[in-house]
Amino acid sequence: MQMFRNLYSNLIKKNSTNLSSNVLRQPYFIRASNYSSQTHDADLVVIGSGPGGYVAAIKAAQLGLKTVCVEKEATLGGTCLNVGCIPSKALLNNSHYYHMATGKDFAMRGIDDTAEVKLNLPKMMEQKSTAVTGLTSGIAGLFKANKVTRVDGHGIIKGPNQVVAKKADGGEETINTKYILIATGSEVTPFPGIEIDEETIISSTGALSLKEVPKRMIVIGAGVIGVELGSVWSRLGSQVTAVEFLGHVGGMGIDMDVSKTFQRTLQKQGLKFKLNTKVTSAEKTASGIQVNVESAKGGKAETLECDVLLVCIGRRPYTNNLGLESVGIELEPRGTIPVNERFQTSSPTVYAIGDVIKGPMLAHKAEDEGIICVEGLTGAPVHIDYNCVPSVIYTHPEVGWVGKNEEQLKEENAPYKIGKFPFSANSRAKTNADTDGFVKILSHKETDRILGAHIIGGGAGEMINEAVLAMEYGASAEDVARVCHAHPVREEAFREANLMAYCGKPINN
Repeated sequence: MQMFRNLYSNLIKKNSTNLSSNVLRQPYFIRASNYSSQTHDADLVVIGSGPGGYVAAIKAAQLGLKTVCVEKEATLGGTCLNVGCIPSKALLNNSHYYHMATGKDFAMRGIDDTAEVKLNLPKMMEQKSTAVTGLTSGIAGLFKANKVTRVDGHGIIKGPNQVVAKKADGGEETINTKYILIATGSEVTPFPGIEIDEETIISSTGALSLKEVPKRMIVIGAGVIGVELGSVWSRLGSQVTAVEFLGHVGGMGIDMDVSKTFQRTLQKQGLKFKLNTKVTSAEKTASGIQVNVESAKGGKAETLECDVLLVCIGRRPYTNNLGLESVGIELEPRGTIPVNERFQTSSPTVYAIGDVIKGPMLAHKAEDEGIICVEGLTGAPVHIDYNCVPSVIYTHPEVGWVGKNEEQLKEENAPYKIGKFPFSANSRAKTNADTDGFVKILSHKETDRILGAHIIGGGAGEMINEAVLAMEYGASAEDVARVCHAHPVREEAFREANLMAYCGKPINN
């Protein structure tokens, strides 16, 4: 795939001798007469260097656009690399090792401890930080290698062809440009009435840097972030209770069949859940933090106590002080920036991708949008199938899904079949003594085309990509079932589930 992208990029370069005139032949852009009198310092200014922003900036530079990336933080990479995906996965991985060593897992495998296993939390945090630093510095290296100019400061749009970077010291830097790409990502959604201090009342950012393991932790929200960070601290010894307004764990989009198994598995690991419950308030006391809750439908109030309160009720688009009003951009009800199929806003020279527009707030979704958006600036076709964007929860077992879940298909009254195969019957899972979970395939009852794939089990985050590839190319369950898989591997369960969907007994619906 990378080779294809490189060849494709070279082809575009070869056929774009005069890039500006080539771009301006496209119907979605303003004509040269509107800004030909301006002297441009850049072809494209990208505001934000998260996964969407830095990938877009590098791709634009590779396609011949003189590119500037404006970033307000000290390091590149945005939330994902600095205080999101990357550090949380480091802690999830290492806390899992610790959990295995201190629980019954090692003994069951014939590994007897000769010395007491101890947690060195500062060392664990150091390894996390090393991973983050290596990746963020790597982006800086890629910027240099691809001739992307980095400008420090908070990017503010001053007009359709101008961005000002406000410096921390009060200074400014102005960049005149043909096009502007907003890739500012998202920020933690605050909880009304609960003030975060990142010490005892924390957001996901604070949860990645606690100096000691709290005896008791309450997590507001049992979505992806809540169960991931809750798992980390539960494994390290905290008594974790997650309070969730919805009636299930795993957040929006998860298949209910998977969610039920997921909840049972996490509960076996020590996590506790209070579902269909809302938090009404929280306050610090002499003994810790008092959290007041009640039924989501109203009812008897209850008081819970903890040492650390983790607030993770979601994220919201970061559009604060971007100067959107200067180009007439009005936000949608949920705070997102409206764009057309080319990621173009109501202002023809301004584009937006990632968490600031509609769709799941996922790093890989933003990356793809960034690449496709800047390819569109060179005249290439613009296409992305959001039904083929996967979601992963990196607990143990992992959860991965793509496409429609069973509840959505029922709501749409779509005819479907189910193929389901448990890891307890998979050879590799058996040999690994890691058999929790299953693969569930949903295919069209008449055409057999794969409509959705839902996996809970070890390595689900990698396995789900086989489903994404199949769905992107319109494969049927039979297509996958007839593909030879290595033995023994977990992916054989994926093949078996597709075989069941293809020739197993169809569901009555």
